[in-house]
Amino acid sequence: MKSGAERTEILHRSLRVSLAASAGFYPFLYWLDEPVLALYALFAPIALGLLSSIPGSGRQRAVVMLRALPVGLLLVALGTLLAVQTWAAALGMLVVGFLLSFAAVAGPRPAGAGPGLQLFYILACFPPYQPETLWLRLAGLVFGVLVLALCELLLLPQSAGPNYRTALAGAVATAGDTLAGRIRLSPEDLRAAGARLRLSQFPPAERPAGPGRAVRGLSHAGGAARRLLEQLAHLTESGELRPLVPGNPAGGGGSGGSGTRSRSGDRPENGGAGGGNSSASSTGSGSGDGTVSGGGAPEGADAASRSLLPQMASLCEETGAALRAGRPSSGPDRMDEAIHDFQQTRVRQVTGPPADVPPVQVLHRQAAVLAVAESVRILEISVRVGLDGRRTPPIEPRELFWYAHTPAPQLWIRRFTGNMTLHSVQFQNAVRIALALAAARLVAGSLGLNHGFWVLLAVLTLSRTTFGQTWAAIRRAVAGNLVGAVAAGGLLIGLGQHTDVYAALLAPGMLLAFALGPLLGIAWAQGLFTLVVAIAFAQIAPATWQLAEARIVDVVTGSAIGLLCALLAWPAGARREVRRTMAELLHACGPLVRGTVAVLTAMPPGSGTPPPTQPALHRLRLAEAAYDQFRSEPAGSGTARADWHAVLIAARQVLLGAHWLPRFDLPAAALPADAADRARAGARAVADTTVRLACLCAGDRPPDRAATGAATRSAPCSPAGPPLPALVDLEVWLRGLDAQLARIEAGLPETAGRHRA
Repeated sequence: MKSGAERTEILHRSLRVSLAASAGFYPFLYWLDEPVLALYALFAPIALGLLSSIPGSGRQRAVVMLRALPVGLLLVALGTLLAVQTWAAALGMLVVGFLLSFAAVAGPRPAGAGPGLQLFYILACFPPYQPETLWLRLAGLVFGVLVLALCELLLLPQSAGPNYRTALAGAVATAGDTLAGRIRLSPEDLRAAGARLRLSQFPPAERPAGPGRAVRGLSHAGGAARRLLEQLAHLTESGELRPLVPGNPAGGGGSGGSGTRSRSGDRPENGGAGGGNSSASSTGSGSGDGTVSGGGAPEGADAASRSLLPQMASLCEETGAALRAGRPSSGPDRMDEAIHDFQQTRVRQVTGPPADVPPVQVLHRQAAVLAVAESVRILEISVRVGLDGRRTPPIEPRELFWYAHTPAPQLWIRRFTGNMTLHSVQFQNAVRIALALAAARLVAGSLGLNHGFWVLLAVLTLSRTTFGQTWAAIRRAVAGNLVGAVAAGGLLIGLGQHTDVYAALLAPGMLLAFALGPLLGIAWAQGLFTLVVAIAFAQIAPATWQLAEARIVDVVTGSAIGLLCALLAWPAGARREVRRTMAELLHACGPLVRGTVAVLTAMPPGSGTPPPTQPALHRLRLAEAAYDQFRSEPAGSGTARADWHAVLIAARQVLLGAHWLPRFDLPAAALPADAADRARAGARAVADTTVRLACLCAGDRPPDRAATGAATRSAPCSPAGPPLPALVDLEVWLRGLDAQLARIEAGLPETAGRHRA
C-alpha cells in the first residue's frame, strides 16, 4: 500500500512525463512531418522519466538526466550503426546491457538511469537500417531529454528527502551529550538514534553508496556512529555509564533530537552500519564508579576514564558542528594522543604499588572505554574525510582509511574490479540481464518480428533477481498485455485511420497510463502501456488490429526469454550467494583473530607482523552487497533463518580489534609466558568457532569439536598473571566475540544451515 506522498509523486511524475513526451511528438509529427524525430522525442521522456527510477529531488534528477544525455546520444549512434546486421546488434546489446547494468555498483543514480539508457540503444538497433536518419534520432533525443529536465525543475518538482549528513550530525550530538552527561537515555533510545542512520531510512539519492572519497567517508562515519551508540547502549544496560558531571539532572536537554524515540526499519543496511557490538558490548564484568560506575570501587579509582571521557564528548560536539556546517574541522588528531595517555596511565596503575592497582571491574570498564574512544576517533576522522573529499596523507590504520589517500580514478576502478567476480550479486545481475537482452535481440532479429524492440523491452522491465519473482511478474504482465491488446485491437478496428482521434487520445492516455500503472500494479501498467503504444504508432504509420497482435507476440517472446535466463542464471537470487559470502567472511575472520593475538604475544615485543585485513574487508563488502539484495527478495519457505546481520556485526568487531589492539595495546615488555599461552588458546577457540560457523553457513559438515580440541563449548580462557591492559583488552575482545558467535550458532542449527538461508 503506497503512502499519500508516494501517490502524489506518482501523479506528478505522470504529468511531467506526459507533458514532455507530448511537447515534441505533436509538433514534430504534425507540423514538421518528421516521424523519426517525433518517435525519439516521445520515447526519450518515457525512457528516463518512467522506465528509469532516478532518485532524488527534481533538481537532482534533472542533473542526472543531463549527464546521461551524452551517453544516450552515443548509444543511439551505436545502435543505429549496428542495426546493419542482427549478429552485430546482438553483440552490441550484450556489451551495452552488461555495462549499463553493472554501472549499478557506482551508486543509486547511475543504477536508476540504466534502464532508460538501455532503451535508447534498443530503439536504435532495430531495422530499418537507416544511418542517414541518425541526426533526426539524436535531435529528437536531445529535445525530449531537455524538455523532461525542464519539467523536473519547474513543474511540481519533487522536494529533497531527508539529508544523511544532517541525520549523522544528530546521532553524533546524541553520543556526545551522553558521554558528557548532559542527557541520560535508555538503551532503546540510544539504539533508536543509531537506527535512524540505516540507509533504508533515506531516499536512494541521499544514501552514501558511491565509490567517491567523500561518499565513502560519510558511509564510514555512519557505521562508526552506529557502533558508538551501540557501545553506549551496552554500557548503559550494564549500569556502567552515569552522567559525567555529578549532580547534573538526568535527562537534561540535549541536542540532535536525542530524546525522541524512533521505530527502526526492518532492513538493516550494510553490516558495517549495523553498529555492532565492539569490545565494549560484552564486558559484562562488573560495574564502576564515578563517571562509569564500579562495583564497590572507591570514588575516583578510575581517574583515567574521567580524563578521557570529556575529550571524547568534546570531539563529538565538534564533529557534529562540522557536519551541520558542511565544513571539516581542522586540527591534529587529538584522540590519538588522548588514547596514548590513557594507556600509559593504565600501565602505571597496574605496575605501581599493589594498593594502587584498580579492581578487575575497573580494568574491564577501562577496556570498554578504550573501545568507545577508538570509535570516536574513527568517527571524527571519517567525517573529516567525508566533508573535505580531498586526498590526505595516509591515516592510521591505513587499511581502514585506504580510500583517504587514493586517487579518485583508482577508487572507481577498485569499485568496479572488486565486483568483477562471480560471487558479486551486482556482477550476477549484470550478466543475467545482458545475456537475456542479447538473446532477445538475436531471436527478434532472426524471426523478423514486427516491432521487435518490444521483445527487449519486456525483458528489460520484467526481469527480476530470482526465478520466482520473474515468473510472478511475467504472469501478471502477460495477463495485462492480453487485456490491453484486446482493447487496443478493438480501438484500432473501430477508429481505423482517423489519426485526429488518436492524436486527441494520446496525451490523456499517457497521463492515465503513467499514473494508474504504478499505482495499481504491473498488470495494469502493461495493459495501459499497450494501449498507449498502439495509439502512438497508429499516428506514425497506418496500423490495424495486427499491431496489438504483434505486441502480444513480442511480449510473450521476451517473457519466455527472460524466464529462461532467470531459470539458468542464478535462479535463487542472493540466497545461495549470501550463504557463500558469509561463509568466506567467517573463514577470513579466524586468521585475523589468531594473527592479532600473535602480534600482542610475540617475542620480543613488536616483532610480530599485523595480519593483513584487506582480504577480509573485501569479503565483507561482497557479503554486505549480497545481504542487501537478499533482504530485498521475498523470503523462501521454511522457518529457520540465519542471523546474517549478526555475522556482519561480528566480522566488523574482528576487523576493528585487528586494527586497534596492535595499535594501542602493543606491550612494551614481554607478556608472561603463561598469560600469552592462555591468550593464544582463547584465540584458537574463537577461530575454531568461526570455522565451524562458516561450514554451517555454507551447508558443509563442520569439523568435529574433538578434532579442534574443544569437546565442550566454553568461553575463551582468561589470561592469567598480572592485570596488564593488553591482557585485559584481549580478554574483553575475545569474550565479546565468543558471545556474539554463540548467539549466531544458537540461531543456526546444523540442519537449518545446511538447507535454508
